[in-house]
Amino acid sequence: MKQTLQQQQQQPHTHSASGCKQTPGVIVPAVNLKRCEGKGDCLGVCPEDVFEIRRIDDADYQSLGMLNKFKLRVHGMHVAYTPNADACRACGLCVTACPEQAITLVRAA
Repeated sequence: MKQTLQQQQQQPHTHSASGCKQTPGVIVPAVNLKRCEGKGDCLGVCPEDVFEIRRIDDADYQSLGMLNKFKLRVHGMHVAYTPNADACRACGLCVTACPEQAITLVRAA
């Protein structure tokens, strides 16, 4: 049975950071807001609590094309953000878990 986003956010993470290779903050996840549908699969797998699912910021929404804006409205206007990106240890679990392939790992700026 598929869990709701709220149920996923309330559950403790069961994945271990022991398989993570990097020092925190060297590699960070980048979320493509044109692809993200805010399903929250990244929340459930990230051992470092890097992600949050919330309503898309107005500035981010305005920068999207009409088709992407429509898609976001259909999917509830929620996307993944990375407020704790500096805690990322580059395990890649989020990349694998994302059904929209909206997450990539990049070197921190």
